[in-house]
Amino acid sequence: MKLYNGGKIIAGIVVFLIAATFPFWYGRGKAVRPPDLKLDTPVIQQLKEKLCVEPAPYMRANHMKLLTVWRDAAVREGNRSYTAINGRVYTISLTSTCLECHSNKKQFCDRCHNYAGAKPACWNCHIIPEEVR
Repeated sequence: MKLYNGGKIIAGIVVFLIAATFPFWYGRGKAVRPPDLKLDTPVIQQLKEKLCVEPAPYMRANHMKLLTVWRDAAVREGNRSYTAINGRVYTISLTSTCLECHSNKKQFCDRCHNYAGAKPACWNCHIIPEEVR
């Protein structure tokens, strides 16, 4: 049995495999470093205890889930209080609670969201506060 145009078929398969695997081998070893977040806002500098609503590892991994829970509690249930794991009670408010300390949106929120390719819809409803200079 003779393979017609065998050379062209093999060449086509090789070109296809190179094109299909190009993103994997081209990017190997070129990981982009995570952004350097600026946590040096005046409010944070003045805090005696530098505690967020929940522990930092939890907030890094789950802040959007927490904000969704907060949104549902505040808007749909009328509940404006959140009790953290440590027992402290916080007012549910993106602009008053979160951005009170993290007032540097461009250096804090935007750097992480840009790095992750995330486009949160927070600012569709919330007014971006004037940043501390």
